[in-house]
Amino acid sequence: MDSLIFIPILVIILLVLSIKIIPQQQMGVVERLGKFKKTLGPGLHFRIPIIERVAGKESIRIRQLDVPVETKTQDNVFVNLGVSVQFLAITDKIFEAHYRLTDVNLQITSYVLDVIRGEVPKKTLDEVFETKDELAQIVKSELAESMEDFGYSIVKSLITDIEPAPDVKDAMNKINATARLRVAAQNEAEADKIRQVKSAEADAEAKKLQGKGVAEQRAAIIEGFKASIGDLKEVTGSDVKTQDVMNMVMMVQYFDALRDIGTTGQNNAVLIPYGAGGSNEILQQMTQAMLASDQVKGKIK
Repeated sequence: MDSLIFIPILVIILLVLSIKIIPQQQMGVVERLGKFKKTLGPGLHFRIPIIERVAGKESIRIRQLDVPVETKTQDNVFVNLGVSVQFLAITDKIFEAHYRLTDVNLQITSYVLDVIRGEVPKKTLDEVFETKDELAQIVKSELAESMEDFGYSIVKSLITDIEPAPDVKDAMNKINATARLRVAAQNEAEADKIRQVKSAEADAEAKKLQGKGVAEQRAAIIEGFKASIGDLKEVTGSDVKTQDVMNMVMMVQYFDALRDIGTTGQNNAVLIPYGAGGSNEILQQMTQAMLASDQVKGKIK
């Protein structure tokens, strides 16, 4: 009677022990009497109890390993690099992935250290920053060739961080700040130059227009004098000489100058003849200057 109860219980136990469920994105490794037999994909499987066992499971998800590396560049700058390696177990090489490596993370770390410390000393610090993608590609190529024999595929390799020593970083920041200040000073000097040139051009144009206006004003005054003198000759019947016209022009200019000096509040002390004969004295001085100029031109010729 006891044996009849024991047998069904034993069958149930053996049935339970023969069932094995492999989770999604994992592969099971089955050994029979200690020797590799087969691999199991995700799902429900049956094995021979006691004789067969699932020795382990290998994930076929993409995994990431972050490897910090300290090394020296060609220009003797110590720099810390962060290298990230993404890898996964190859479905067709689960045997190699499970049995050939004791610690896959340690193996990948050793390869990364070897590659980075072999490549970075060939480059300056600036070149390391400029060619970080090239370094990442070299790491991937070296790892892919080696790790495939161990049943792993390298999906991607990334240089995630480049950190020079603190004093080197401060020096780089100072160099960058100095360069920017130099550019700003050059731009400011160029802007000041443009302002001065434009101001000089505006001043020259203003003086040109002012001179033109003065010339036109005097021409209009002389034309007015000419008409006035003509009228005066018709009324008086007397002959008006050129000298008299010049005296009248100088007299008008003389009083205009006095008016401008008096109405402008930003003039320094000016000493000029103020008597009735002041304009005659100025006319005589101008006439003598013109005669002296003509004599000098005659001697030169």
